[in-house]
Amino acid sequence: MEDNSLRTALLTAVAPIAWGSTYIVTESFLPPDRPLFSAVVRALPAGLVLLALRRRLPHGTWWWKAVALGLCNIALFFPLIFLAAYRLPGGLAATLQATSPLAVMAIALVLIGERSGRVRVGAALVGLVGVTLLVLRNPGGVDTPGLVGAFGSVLVSALGFVLVKRWQAPVDMLTLVSWQLVVGGLALVPVALLVEGGPPAIDASAAVGYLWIGGVGTALAYWCWFRGLHLMSAGAVSLVGLVNPVVGTVLGVVFAAELFGPVQALGMVLVLGSVVVGQRYGRTRMVRLQVPEEPRYVVRSGQSTVTTTGLLPSSASGS
Repeated sequence: MEDNSLRTALLTAVAPIAWGSTYIVTESFLPPDRPLFSAVVRALPAGLVLLALRRRLPHGTWWWKAVALGLCNIALFFPLIFLAAYRLPGGLAATLQATSPLAVMAIALVLIGERSGRVRVGAALVGLVGVTLLVLRNPGGVDTPGLVGAFGSVLVSALGFVLVKRWQAPVDMLTLVSWQLVVGGLALVPVALLVEGGPPAIDASAAVGYLWIGGVGTALAYWCWFRGLHLMSAGAVSLVGLVNPVVGTVLGVVFAAELFGPVQALGMVLVLGSVVVGQRYGRTRMVRLQVPEEPRYVVRSGQSTVTTTGLLPSSASGS
């Protein structure tokens, strides 16, 4: 049953609040033009620390599932989000993430048969309108690679989040987070070395920035987010993610002197209002996916009866 309690929603909101700070931290503290290196430092150290604490590796089919989740949620998502952070104003990069609820709802309907309902779809659309109003504060041209990074990160993360919901992990959330961070970090290391070369010089401010986005913005945030995915519907969690652009906007205004006026204030009200309405009044309905069922046979042997599926064994066909 879906958990729509205030406590669950607030704990889940820790993730987008932390992610909303990624943009201003990247602009202000991290080495310039090193998105791949920043992605590695954000993922791999935190993943190795968590893995050492949990001391549990995947088994069975979870080897390839952990790889798939690590690629979507980390190896692809982190470089794209850093590309957006480096190439777009912090507020704009954060607000473009508000298209994520619609992407998550669409993918969740296809992959897990989760229908978010009119209220939540409407809330996502209202949130998108609010995003549009927030974006209006950014004058001048828009950087195309930055937009590709922002929207690309939305798509790959939406797929990864729905797969987390579909594949219920047999382990606790911290262990699941550690698998994904290690997989994603290891996959990014050779790419970063090939594209960007050796590591840049790290000063004190960069070290603090990496500690923040690796500890709070990654390890803690992903634990809160995946916990929310375990307890809530994918559509409900994605609406909580709309807090991300609000945080990005506030930090951009306070620390980077980005423009903010009545239109942007209205946009922020619409975004936050869509989150509240979607959580309080939204309902999720599961749609039964059309999966062909295997034929069932009843095999009698002596006094016992066994029900089986698939092709009828040749030894039973004559009984």
